Amino acid sequence: MVALALTIIPVSQLGGEFMPALDEGDLLYMPSALPGLSASKAGELLQQTDRLIKTVPEVATVFGKAGRAESATDPAPMEMFETTIQFKPRDQWRPGMTPEKLVEELDRVVKVPGLANVFIPPIKNRIGMVSTGIKTPVGVKVTGAELAQIDQIASQVEKAVKNVPGVTSALAERLSGGRYIDVDVDRARAARYGLAVADVQSVVSSAIGGENVGEVIDGRQRFPINVRYPQAYRDSVQSLREFPVVTDKGAQIRLSDVANITVTDGPPMIRSENARLSGVVYVDVRGTDLRSAVNAMQAAVAKEVKLPPGYSIAWSGQFESMERAAERLQTVIPLTLVVIFLLLYLAFRSVPEAALLMLTVPFALVGGFWFIWLLGHAVSVATAVGFIALAGLAAEFGVVMLVYLRNSLQHRLDAGRPLTKELILEAIREGAVQRVRPKAMTVAVILAGLIPLMVGQAAGHEAMGRLAAPMVGGMLTAPLLSLFVIPAAWRLLQEFKLRQATRHAATHPELQPQPEGVEL
Repeated sequence: MVALALTIIPVSQLGGEFMPALDEGDLLYMPSALPGLSASKAGELLQQTDRLIKTVPEVATVFGKAGRAESATDPAPMEMFETTIQFKPRDQWRPGMTPEKLVEELDRVVKVPGLANVFIPPIKNRIGMVSTGIKTPVGVKVTGAELAQIDQIASQVEKAVKNVPGVTSALAERLSGGRYIDVDVDRARAARYGLAVADVQSVVSSAIGGENVGEVIDGRQRFPINVRYPQAYRDSVQSLREFPVVTDKGAQIRLSDVANITVTDGPPMIRSENARLSGVVYVDVRGTDLRSAVNAMQAAVAKEVKLPPGYSIAWSGQFESMERAAERLQTVIPLTLVVIFLLLYLAFRSVPEAALLMLTVPFALVGGFWFIWLLGHAVSVATAVGFIALAGLAAEFGVVMLVYLRNSLQHRLDAGRPLTKELILEAIREGAVQRVRPKAMTVAVILAGLIPLMVGQAAGHEAMGRLAAPMVGGMLTAPLLSLFVIPAAWRLLQEFKLRQATRHAATHPELQPQPEGVEL
């Protein structure tokens, strides 16, 4: 009981995460800039960050992209950068350099005003973007009815979470700052020249925006032929106002003669989720576990941000996946314990003995909790799977011990000896001693299979190490539990049954006590 009570110390200090970060070999640098960034400035910033990244000796190649690719599945704005970093082989790294230290050094080297750094493995980033739409470990989604109010709340959230320990960068998506050129056709002025609104819009869309008039075929590739006016006619607002428009009668007029051309502000990109407008605050977290960081950020946001009626905040990213996994485990773990209890009952046909083995499972998990705490691991899905396996293994240890104890006692009863406390103690001593060597061999084999998973450095060793750690720690307490606690608890159970049988014989003198009939 003391060991179980002391386990509160590591349990209270354990953090939480969805899955441990896997070393994918490469790294993705995905900063975000403020809206209104021109294509030339985006290219300049991209080259600047690429040169800074290349100064790190472990970096082999750097390839960056700004804006969206030629794909409908990548609607990235111009201010979103994606830089793929490939590293040299590990034997060419500086002594003592690790992936974690490398990310920290890259974060120190790449310091560009206006860019919020985000370093994340490529595969992990793509999975997160597909599942939650968030590229960082944590994302704060602000939803409501008005973009201006959402933008204000997101900025307050960004300010609140920036000072939380473990947060390396926080950037709220700006829902204002986009620049648009509006061409407002004046119907009355256009009518004087015999032009309809559709005629003016056709000129704007084809001559300025371009119109596909053909296609070039090169093998399996198709390239459209787009025709529009030269850049000099459309490179400024004044040029657009002087843009030539030809009427049906052949007269040439300016676009400003039939339309009002102005520059207006607007959102660079509009998001919606569950039929509501939304904005996102991207938060990168390093040096702490995800659950502790989110708890601290939630406390800071609750203290500093006041939500108007009709607006809400949701925490997404990997934290959302972690919460969803935790909710599912709340169903899976009790169901697993119920299945273990049913299997124990079917094996012994005794509810007290099945309950005895189930009560020992928490004691077997003590070593697992202490071990992952000493290793500095956070509780993740992989760790939970390891604890589930440890619970089954602890129950198996108890089953084998109980079988030997029952058989040892039954042999003595079959020999005609009366059931007494001394007989129970003698049977326990013999049955427990017979299990010392088999249990030592079992523990040795299990440790021989699990320790390589913990110390190995192959691909995926982070997740496998989290899975194996609870079982390795449990192998230090589960055998001791089955060797000392289960025999003592089973002795108390058998002595209780003996007292019940003696009391029953005293209250019914006509019945002679039959030790052989006592249910084990």
